[in-house]
Amino acid sequence: MQIDWLFGLAGGLLIGLAAALYLLVNGRVMGASGILGGLVDGTGRDTAGERLSFLAGLVAVPAVAAPLLGHAETHITGSVAVIVAGGLLVGIGTRLANGCTSGHGVCGISRLSLRGIVATVFYLLGGGLSVLVFRHLLGVI
Repeated sequence: MQIDWLFGLAGGLLIGLAAALYLLVNGRVMGASGILGGLVDGTGRDTAGERLSFLAGLVAVPAVAAPLLGHAETHITGSVAVIVAGGLLVGIGTRLANGCTSGHGVCGISRLSLRGIVATVFYLLGGGLSVLVFRHLLGVI
């Protein structure tokens, strides 16, 4: 019986709960790019400990959970150049959009923010277009 969808459901519930708790406790949206960006550009110096803890959790929890739950099968490309280019493009996109999927998609939509809804629609369209071009037309991924 296929139960992989349960992991997605559980992950989504945990992300939603974390976003709600972050907003209630800190009064700020839990946008990963904004949290990281504040450390990079220096605007988040006063909350650096909180930001670093959040980012450490993003890295540590999957590292601990993977050996316990098993590694997920992925179909990621073997090309390091494509992975680096993708990461850079995502970083540029989050700066241009003033947020990422956790800020706009999870927190923005749940607060019925028009900016969050519009940004998420464009993220999804951009992702779909990227798959169409890079996988189906160029055969890179």
